[in-house]
Amino acid sequence: MTDTRKIFAAAVVGPTASGKSALAAAMAKRLGGEVVSCDSMQIYKGMDIATAKPTCDEMLGVPHHLIGCVDPSEKLSVFAYCDMAREVIDDIDKRGFLAIICGGTGLYFNSLVDNVKFPDVKGDDQLRRELEERAENEGGESLLSELSQFDAETAGKLSACDTKRIVRAIEIYRSTGIPMSEHVRRSKLEPSPYDVCTIGLGYRDRQKLYDRINRRVDIMVENGLIEEARDFLSGEYGETSAQAIGYKELKPYFNGECSLECALDSLKQSTRRYAKRQISWFGRDERINRLYADDYESFEHLLDAACETVLRQMNMKKGE
Repeated sequence: MTDTRKIFAAAVVGPTASGKSALAAAMAKRLGGEVVSCDSMQIYKGMDIATAKPTCDEMLGVPHHLIGCVDPSEKLSVFAYCDMAREVIDDIDKRGFLAIICGGTGLYFNSLVDNVKFPDVKGDDQLRRELEERAENEGGESLLSELSQFDAETAGKLSACDTKRIVRAIEIYRSTGIPMSEHVRRSKLEPSPYDVCTIGLGYRDRQKLYDRINRRVDIMVENGLIEEARDFLSGEYGETSAQAIGYKELKPYFNGECSLECALDSLKQSTRRYAKRQISWFGRDERINRLYADDYESFEHLLDAACETVLRQMNMKKGE
């Protein structure tokens, strides 16, 4: 007989700088869990400061997985990430621990927990270059408009800034004749192997989150961001890792095109915009249990609420 038991897991998602890593580590410490990163940039080696990887002290002695394990020169797909994450989660469960997925890369998260299997379509390098040149010359709106003509559903979920995903969706349609949205729909016919209790961490006062972002950039600079960015940009990096916020914004400064202050202002602005996109992405998911850090008097009270939410859902599933 086939084992249909779903693996119970917890997750902490939300915008950058909201405190996800600290909450996930503390939850794992209290609940007997291990953290599985769901961050498309923290997975790369050496990209420590810009991606805000948790330090050893911040990990609280809890095992963390899928952090700093891929070379920056490699192109990591959503498909490859999900394969790696499933293997890790299965192992954690078999050893009797709770997997706590933590991160803000929405596409990676939903693809993993909803068992979305993207078509394994080989990229067309020439087509990609043509589309990327169009995006650079005409702007992302041009490509988004083209995508909407044959896949309005996917286009409606993307912004003009998401050129990489727009290009991939166009590639898939031209290669298979089937829109990305239809591929996703078909992929969901196979149930997810996970039952996930997801905590959505945020701030009711958006300005408090933006202030945290601005402070974090200043702290990153104090911790050596400029040197790390210079080393990264002088080495070999791939198409995916090159998208990391924190490096490309400093490139004009290294090239003598602007002041450091100007470059850091750009970095803070890019990070705030990214946070807005994350809030929008996770805001569409009604399954998420939303906790707002500024509703609680202390981190301990926030931790209590998160753990109680997970244990409540865990006990409900046990009683079914």
